[in-house]
Amino acid sequence: MTDITKMRREIDEIPTAVDRLLSHGRVEIEAVADAARALDPNVMVTVARGSSDHVCTYLKYASEIMLGVPVASVGPSVASIYKAPLRLKGALSLAVSQSGKSPDIVSMAGSARKDGALSVALTNDAASPLAAAADHTLDIHAGPELSVAATKTFVTSAVAGLWLLAQWDRNQAVLAALHALPEQLDRACRIDWPEVRDAIGARSSLFTLGRGQALAVSNEAALKFKETCQLHAESYSSAEVLHGPVSIVEEGFPVLGFAAADAAEGALAGIADQIAAKGAQVFATTDKVTAARRVDHVRTDHALTDPISLIMSFYSMVEAFAASRGIDPDAPRHLKKVTETV
Repeated sequence: MTDITKMRREIDEIPTAVDRLLSHGRVEIEAVADAARALDPNVMVTVARGSSDHVCTYLKYASEIMLGVPVASVGPSVASIYKAPLRLKGALSLAVSQSGKSPDIVSMAGSARKDGALSVALTNDAASPLAAAADHTLDIHAGPELSVAATKTFVTSAVAGLWLLAQWDRNQAVLAALHALPEQLDRACRIDWPEVRDAIGARSSLFTLGRGQALAVSNEAALKFKETCQLHAESYSSAEVLHGPVSIVEEGFPVLGFAAADAAEGALAGIADQIAAKGAQVFATTDKVTAARRVDHVRTDHALTDPISLIMSFYSMVEAFAASRGIDPDAPRHLKKVTETV
């Protein structure tokens, strides 16, 4: 492939999209943060699928670490298929969908509202059915995303969600780190890990690893390998990979670990080194590895924003890797841009 893909263009647009969100999203964020603070929920539930659900995993760790509010993922089919009410009085429900059109996500967001939750929609279409089903809507301001593989909407959803939590918590350190992101993401998207691409080569399977908030980008990376490269990839917490999955590791098996600069970094590095000692080709975004190989990465101004820069570099890498395999990442086989499930 010689033409610039839509996916590549949209990766390059992410810093501008994040800056646009930070410039235009303040009023909505503050309104929802005020409502959340007034509610003071003991629990948050999330409703999403695919990349949007990986955003929710990221926000789960951020909420639990920063606010102490536990987060549970609710299956959309509880409302759309089973028509079962939930005991959500006093809870906050966050539904995340780039299009805001999938019937099961819309159904669960509306059901959560009826069941007593404060229902918040996070979407790239403020006029979507999901927005209409919720009490509040947060527009992620990503702009048009034409590639089937979500990149801009994943990052702007993560930024908007973290911004909401930080505003709710009045956490000035995280708020400042968010506003410093555009320049850092611009640097991160210029990193594309050629050594990782070379190590994967013609192999058909690999692991991605994460821990804490970085688990979300490990999950997202595994999905994008499948989606754009037709490559089997499985994501694991570094705390889980030795509990069975490591038995399929053989000489040269590729492993990519995502680590933020937080309390989990050393633990992930230690597991990465153990797997490397078994003959795997292990790469990780940390300076703490010894047997595994460090890959270049951009650190942000807070550990909770580090995963956002890491996924930027991953997106650049996976787009280039798909092209090297002769695969058009804008048109993955069997997929379409908006997936609507009931």
